[in-house]
Amino acid sequence: MALLVVTGTGTEVGKTVVTAAVAAAARAASRSVAVLKPAQTGVAPGEPGDVAEVRRLAGSGVSGEELARFPEPLAPGTAAARAGLAPVRPPQIAAAASRLAEGHDLVLVEGAGGLLVRLDEEGATLADAARLLDAPVLVVAQAGLGTLNVTELTAEALRARGLRCAGIVIGSWPAAPDLAMRCNLADLPEAAGAPLLGAVPERASSLAPEAFRAAAPSWLAPELSGTWDAAGFTATHR
Repeated sequence: MALLVVTGTGTEVGKTVVTAAVAAAARAASRSVAVLKPAQTGVAPGEPGDVAEVRRLAGSGVSGEELARFPEPLAPGTAAARAGLAPVRPPQIAAAASRLAEGHDLVLVEGAGGLLVRLDEEGATLADAARLLDAPVLVVAQAGLGTLNVTELTAEALRARGLRCAGIVIGSWPAAPDLAMRCNLADLPEAAGAPLLGAVPERASSLAPEAFRAAAPSWLAPELSGTWDAAGFTATHR
């Protein structure tokens, strides 16, 4: 994959740390990587955003670009309108990602919130940008109760738009998973109609960057340049 769009089943599910893990694993496999954040919300000018966090964890060798920043922690379209700023539109995202792909082996496009969060007043979404790019979409999901419904809804929305779900990554896997979480390891791929491609440990972002980079491949499946085995991981948590 030269282009991979990263979305989530909602906010605060671990998109940024998963993006960083995918970037770190790709770098460990000697691939050049760029991360694109089309719309950063809830961060003031001069403050580090998601791109900075990905680069902190995955290494400064990862290129990063942010297309727009809006101060209020809202959906990008709403945040842009309230700030009196121009929104980011899918053609801009596609153009920037395509440009970055010319100089990198892998470009990760990290969305804001979920797949269908509105980018502008016309209702455009990250799914529209993925369609313009003809790029697969990686879905970051929560581990626990309630995740199956929102994961299946996200996968259904992708299929309805002719987009391919590359797989599911659990954004925060706890040290002591409960029954629902353990059962979800087997149920998530069925709900999504796509493979489970990883599970990032909770509080992974609190690791020292060097430790994060060293461990990242062990959290992700070979499709994401890692060594993680879904069947083995699921079996150990039955």
